[in-house]
Amino acid sequence: MKPAYWDQLDADAQHAARFIAETLTRPVRELGVKAARKLLATSPPERPLTPLDLVEQLTLPARSGELRARLYHPDGTPLSAGPCPVLLYLHGGGFVLGTLDGVDEVCRAIAARSGWAVLSLEYRLAPENPYPAALDDCLDIFAWLRRSAPTYGLDPQVIAVAGDSAGGSLAAALCLKLRDAGLPGPVSQVLVYPAVDDAFATPSWTEFADAPLLTSADARWFWEQYLGPDHEGTVDHYAAPMHAASLRDLPPALVLTAEVDPLRDDAEAYAERLRRDGVEVTATRCAGVFHGFFTEVGVFARTDEAISQVARHLRGVAGG
Repeated sequence: MKPAYWDQLDADAQHAARFIAETLTRPVRELGVKAARKLLATSPPERPLTPLDLVEQLTLPARSGELRARLYHPDGTPLSAGPCPVLLYLHGGGFVLGTLDGVDEVCRAIAARSGWAVLSLEYRLAPENPYPAALDDCLDIFAWLRRSAPTYGLDPQVIAVAGDSAGGSLAAALCLKLRDAGLPGPVSQVLVYPAVDDAFATPSWTEFADAPLLTSADARWFWEQYLGPDHEGTVDHYAAPMHAASLRDLPPALVLTAEVDPLRDDAEAYAERLRRDGVEVTATRCAGVFHGFFTEVGVFARTDEAISQVARHLRGVAGG
């Protein structure tokens, strides 16, 4: 029997959902960390859909040691044009999964369409490295960008941050942490179906409890891995940004959500809170698709539309 949300999915999403159901025969929480990482790892094609002249493999310094990153330079940017704006991109995967390869195509597409360089970070994953390890990594690499951007032809004054799902949570948390510390923050935040609340209480958690790729039960399991077995007490607003007392003075935001997604209502509520607290926000619900669509370049028509919206947003930020 088809789930109640099935007719809300467009043809691309229905096809992808069938494929996922055939491939992912057990919930991620039952597979366990190692098996899930192996099964869901993505290898980029030999010939990328968006070729770029220069993609650098980097090893960057952080308090935890060295972190891998990948820097995508947009083509056709003359040196005379000055330093290039740069987007720090944080991949999704429930704080447990995700790799540089998994977001390779979307980072290429953003760089090509926006004219921004994109720095994709491989932050430490839970449960081996629970909260706040991933956020510490993001903060360290943002600080590195501020210091070292000119070495790579990048503009240290025009740095934005973006992320999908868990990466969207980290992007939001990075903005909050820098604001609270009185440090310069990103010029903009791009949050793609971000995980921002641990209450699991909004209607979409029930309406789309068994949605493709990310179910409500799996989302709870990811959250437990992120916080770790030793966590006790209240979750702070750097782990769950919705807990912040105020969202004032945060960077302008673009928030994208998927129609069929347990996280949808939380992310849209966060966008509304940003707006109420005086932050410039553009929020778009992408119809007909489910969680995870944004990084699946060439699979969903909505992916192409969403990447184009991100690129337009970044061009507007740079122009402004």
